[in-house]
Amino acid sequence: MNLLPDWLSSTFYLIAAICFILALKGLSGPRTARRGNLLGAAGAALAVVTVYLSTDFRGSTLWLSLIALAIGAGISVPVARKVKMTDMPQLVALLNGVGGGAAAFVGLIELTELQPVLGAVPWYTLAASAFAVLIGSLSLSGSIVTFLKLQGLMTSRPVILPLAVVWMVVTMTASAAVAITVAVTGNLMWAWILLALGLLSGVLMVLPVGGADVPIVISLLNAFTGLAVAASGFAMPNTLMLVAG
Repeated sequence: MNLLPDWLSSTFYLIAAICFILALKGLSGPRTARRGNLLGAAGAALAVVTVYLSTDFRGSTLWLSLIALAIGAGISVPVARKVKMTDMPQLVALLNGVGGGAAAFVGLIELTELQPVLGAVPWYTLAASAFAVLIGSLSLSGSIVTFLKLQGLMTSRPVILPLAVVWMVVTMTASAAVAITVAVTGNLMWAWILLALGLLSGVLMVLPVGGADVPIVISLLNAFTGLAVAASGFAMPNTLMLVAG
Protein backbone atom coordinates (compact mmCIF):
# COMPACT_ATOMS: atom_id res chain seq x y z
CA MET A 1 0.00 0.00 0.00
CA ASN A 2 2.36 2.69 -1.28
CA LEU A 3 0.10 5.73 -1.64
CA LEU A 4 2.68 8.48 -1.19
CA PRO A 5 5.48 9.47 -3.57
CA ASP A 6 8.96 9.52 -2.08
CA TRP A 7 9.21 13.31 -2.03
CA LEU A 8 5.97 13.64 -0.06
CA SER A 9 7.00 10.95 2.43
CA SER A 10 10.30 12.75 2.96
CA THR A 11 8.45 16.02 3.51
CA PHE A 12 6.18 14.46 6.14
CA TYR A 13 9.18 12.88 7.87
CA LEU A 14 10.88 16.29 7.94
CA ILE A 15 7.79 17.87 9.51
CA ALA A 16 7.66 15.08 12.09
CA ALA A 17 11.34 15.61 12.91
CA ILE A 18 10.72 19.34 13.39
CA CYS A 19 7.84 18.46 15.74
CA PHE A 20 10.20 16.28 17.80
CA ILE A 21 12.78 19.05 18.06
CA LEU A 22 10.15 21.63 19.07
CA ALA A 23 8.74 19.11 21.56
CA LEU A 24 12.11 18.89 23.29
CA LYS A 25 12.25 22.67 23.48
CA GLY A 26 8.74 22.75 24.96
CA LEU A 27 9.54 20.09 27.55
CA SER A 28 12.39 22.21 28.90
CA GLY A 29 9.99 24.24 31.09
CA PRO A 30 6.79 23.54 33.07
CA ARG A 31 4.78 26.28 31.34
CA THR A 32 5.47 24.91 27.86
CA ALA A 33 5.57 21.20 28.74
CA ARG A 34 1.96 20.58 27.69
CA ARG A 35 2.59 22.13 24.27
CA GLY A 36 5.80 20.12 23.97
CA ASN A 37 3.95 16.88 24.68
CA LEU A 38 1.30 17.70 22.10
CA LEU A 39 3.92 18.52 19.47
CA GLY A 40 5.76 15.27 20.18
CA ALA A 41 2.54 13.27 19.93
CA ALA A 42 1.61 15.03 16.69
CA GLY A 43 5.02 14.30 15.21
CA ALA A 44 4.80 10.63 16.20
CA ALA A 45 1.28 10.33 14.78
CA LEU A 46 2.37 11.92 11.49
CA ALA A 47 5.35 9.57 11.29
CA VAL A 48 3.20 6.48 11.90
CA VAL A 49 0.61 7.51 9.31
CA THR A 50 3.36 8.25 6.78
CA VAL A 51 4.88 4.81 7.33
CA TYR A 52 1.55 3.09 6.68
CA LEU A 53 0.88 5.14 3.56
CA SER A 54 4.34 4.73 2.05
CA THR A 55 5.18 1.10 2.81
CA ASP A 56 4.39 -2.03 0.79
CA PHE A 57 3.36 -4.48 3.50
CA ARG A 58 3.71 -8.18 2.73
CA GLY A 59 1.43 -10.99 3.85
CA SER A 60 0.00 -10.50 7.33
CA THR A 61 2.54 -7.82 8.30
CA LEU A 62 -0.02 -5.02 7.97
CA TRP A 63 -2.57 -6.65 10.25
CA LEU A 64 0.03 -7.73 12.79
CA SER A 65 1.39 -4.18 12.98
CA LEU A 66 -2.11 -2.74 13.38
CA ILE A 67 -2.86 -5.22 16.17
CA ALA A 68 0.40 -4.29 17.92
CA LEU A 69 -0.45 -0.60 17.51
CA ALA A 70 -3.92 -1.13 18.99
CA ILE A 71 -2.57 -3.12 21.95
CA GLY A 72 0.04 -0.47 22.70
CA ALA A 73 -2.47 2.37 22.54
CA GLY A 74 -5.03 0.37 24.52
CA ILE A 75 -2.57 -0.08 27.37
CA SER A 76 -0.69 3.23 27.35
CA VAL A 77 -3.56 5.70 27.02
CA PRO A 78 -5.59 4.52 30.07
CA VAL A 79 -2.42 4.19 32.16
CA ALA A 80 -1.21 7.68 31.24
CA ARG A 81 -4.63 9.20 31.98
CA LYS A 82 -4.89 7.60 35.43
CA VAL A 83 -1.34 8.03 36.68
CA LYS A 84 -0.80 10.53 39.51
CA MET A 85 1.76 13.27 39.12
CA THR A 86 3.67 11.81 42.07
CA ASP A 87 3.97 8.56 40.12
CA MET A 88 5.16 10.21 36.92
CA PRO A 89 8.81 9.08 37.34
CA GLN A 90 7.65 5.45 37.32
CA LEU A 91 5.71 6.04 34.11
CA VAL A 92 8.69 7.74 32.51
CA ALA A 93 10.89 4.80 33.48
CA LEU A 94 8.46 2.31 31.96
CA LEU A 95 8.02 4.26 28.72
CA ASN A 96 11.76 4.67 28.44
CA GLY A 97 12.22 0.93 28.90
CA VAL A 98 9.69 0.23 26.16
CA GLY A 99 11.58 2.56 23.83
CA GLY A 100 14.89 0.88 24.60
CA GLY A 101 13.41 -2.58 24.11
CA ALA A 102 11.88 -1.53 20.81
CA ALA A 103 15.22 -0.20 19.58
CA ALA A 104 16.94 -3.44 20.60
CA PHE A 105 14.45 -5.57 18.70
CA VAL A 106 14.66 -3.29 15.66
CA GLY A 107 18.39 -4.00 15.66
CA LEU A 108 17.72 -7.74 15.92
CA ILE A 109 15.16 -7.65 13.13
CA GLU A 110 17.54 -5.70 10.92
CA LEU A 111 20.26 -8.30 11.50
CA THR A 112 17.76 -11.05 10.68
CA GLU A 113 16.78 -9.34 7.43
CA LEU A 114 20.43 -8.94 6.45
CA GLN A 115 21.38 -12.62 6.91
CA PRO A 116 20.99 -13.59 3.19
CA VAL A 117 23.25 -10.73 2.02
CA LEU A 118 25.78 -10.41 4.85
CA GLY A 119 28.71 -10.37 2.43
CA ALA A 120 27.48 -7.14 0.86
CA VAL A 121 26.54 -5.34 4.10
CA PRO A 122 28.88 -2.54 5.26
CA TRP A 123 30.48 -3.13 8.65
CA TYR A 124 29.05 0.08 10.06
CA THR A 125 25.49 -1.13 9.45
CA LEU A 126 26.21 -4.29 11.46
CA ALA A 127 27.97 -2.20 14.12
CA ALA A 128 24.97 0.13 14.45
CA SER A 129 22.62 -2.85 14.78
CA ALA A 130 24.84 -4.42 17.45
CA PHE A 131 25.00 -1.12 19.34
CA ALA A 132 21.20 -0.80 19.23
CA VAL A 133 20.75 -4.34 20.56
CA LEU A 134 23.22 -3.84 23.43
CA ILE A 135 22.26 -0.35 24.58
CA GLY A 136 18.52 -0.84 23.97
CA SER A 137 18.38 -4.04 26.03
CA LEU A 138 20.46 -2.43 28.79
CA SER A 139 18.00 0.46 28.91
CA LEU A 140 15.04 -1.94 29.00
CA SER A 141 16.18 -3.99 31.98
CA GLY A 142 17.61 -0.98 33.81
CA SER A 143 14.33 0.91 33.41
CA ILE A 144 12.35 -2.06 34.74
CA VAL A 145 14.52 -2.22 37.88
CA THR A 146 14.15 1.56 38.25
CA PHE A 147 10.37 1.23 38.04
CA LEU A 148 10.36 -1.53 40.66
CA LYS A 149 12.43 0.62 43.03
CA LEU A 150 10.26 3.73 42.61
CA GLN A 151 7.01 1.77 42.87
CA GLY A 152 8.10 0.09 46.10
CA LEU A 153 7.93 -3.38 44.56
CA MET A 154 11.53 -3.92 45.66
CA THR A 155 13.77 -2.20 48.15
CA SER A 156 14.82 1.32 47.21
CA ARG A 157 18.09 0.85 49.06
CA PRO A 158 21.25 -0.02 47.14
CA VAL A 159 21.47 -3.75 46.44
CA ILE A 160 25.12 -4.77 46.53
CA LEU A 161 25.70 -8.26 45.20
CA PRO A 162 28.77 -10.30 46.20
CA LEU A 163 31.65 -9.45 43.86
CA ALA A 164 29.38 -6.88 42.18
CA VAL A 165 32.26 -4.94 40.63
CA VAL A 166 33.78 -8.12 39.23
CA TRP A 167 30.45 -9.21 37.74
CA MET A 168 29.96 -5.79 36.18
CA VAL A 169 33.44 -5.69 34.66
CA VAL A 170 33.12 -9.24 33.31
CA THR A 171 29.66 -8.56 31.88
CA MET A 172 30.63 -5.29 30.21
CA THR A 173 33.84 -6.81 28.81
CA ALA A 174 31.90 -9.76 27.42
CA SER A 175 29.28 -7.37 26.00
CA ALA A 176 31.95 -5.36 24.19
CA ALA A 177 33.58 -8.52 22.81
CA VAL A 178 30.28 -9.98 21.59
CA ALA A 179 29.24 -6.61 20.11
CA ILE A 180 32.47 -6.52 18.09
CA THR A 181 31.83 -10.10 16.97
CA VAL A 182 28.34 -9.18 15.77
CA ALA A 183 29.67 -6.07 14.02
CA VAL A 184 32.28 -8.15 12.17
CA THR A 185 30.30 -11.32 11.39
CA GLY A 186 26.61 -10.35 11.65
CA ASN A 187 26.02 -13.72 13.33
CA LEU A 188 22.45 -13.88 14.65
CA MET A 189 23.20 -16.29 17.50
CA TRP A 190 25.78 -13.88 18.89
CA ALA A 191 23.25 -11.07 18.52
CA TRP A 192 20.83 -12.92 20.83
CA ILE A 193 23.67 -13.50 23.30
CA LEU A 194 24.39 -9.77 23.09
CA LEU A 195 20.74 -9.06 23.93
CA ALA A 196 21.00 -11.26 27.04
CA LEU A 197 24.25 -9.58 28.12
CA GLY A 198 22.65 -6.16 27.67
CA LEU A 199 19.71 -7.16 29.86
CA LEU A 200 22.08 -8.45 32.54
CA SER A 201 24.21 -5.29 32.36
CA GLY A 202 21.16 -3.08 32.90
CA VAL A 203 20.17 -4.97 36.05
CA LEU A 204 23.71 -4.95 37.46
CA MET A 205 24.06 -1.23 36.75
CA VAL A 206 20.84 -0.12 38.50
CA LEU A 207 20.71 -2.50 41.49
CA PRO A 208 23.43 -0.64 43.49
CA VAL A 209 21.64 2.72 43.04
CA GLY A 210 19.75 4.10 46.06
CA GLY A 211 16.29 5.68 45.89
CA ALA A 212 17.53 9.28 46.03
CA ASP A 213 19.74 8.76 42.98
CA VAL A 214 17.15 6.92 40.87
CA PRO A 215 16.05 10.09 38.97
CA ILE A 216 19.66 10.52 37.83
CA VAL A 217 19.67 6.94 36.56
CA ILE A 218 16.40 7.61 34.69
CA SER A 219 18.08 10.51 32.89
CA LEU A 220 21.04 8.30 31.99
CA LEU A 221 18.77 5.51 30.74
CA ASN A 222 16.81 8.06 28.71
CA ALA A 223 20.05 9.04 27.01
CA PHE A 224 20.84 5.36 26.38
CA THR A 225 17.44 4.84 24.76
CA GLY A 226 18.00 7.86 22.53
CA LEU A 227 21.37 6.47 21.43
CA ALA A 228 19.84 3.05 20.75
CA VAL A 229 17.03 4.56 18.68
CA ALA A 230 19.51 6.67 16.72
CA ALA A 231 21.69 3.60 16.08
CA SER A 232 18.73 1.53 14.88
CA GLY A 233 17.73 4.42 12.61
CA PHE A 234 21.26 4.49 11.19
CA ALA A 235 21.18 0.72 10.60
CA MET A 236 17.81 0.60 8.81
CA PRO A 237 18.45 3.38 7.49
CA ASN A 238 15.67 5.71 8.69
CA THR A 239 16.39 9.42 8.99
CA LEU A 240 13.41 10.08 11.26
CA MET A 241 14.53 7.51 13.85
CA LEU A 242 18.02 8.96 13.68
CA VAL A 243 16.71 12.47 14.41
CA ALA A 244 14.27 11.24 17.08
CA GLY A 245 17.04 9.38 18.88
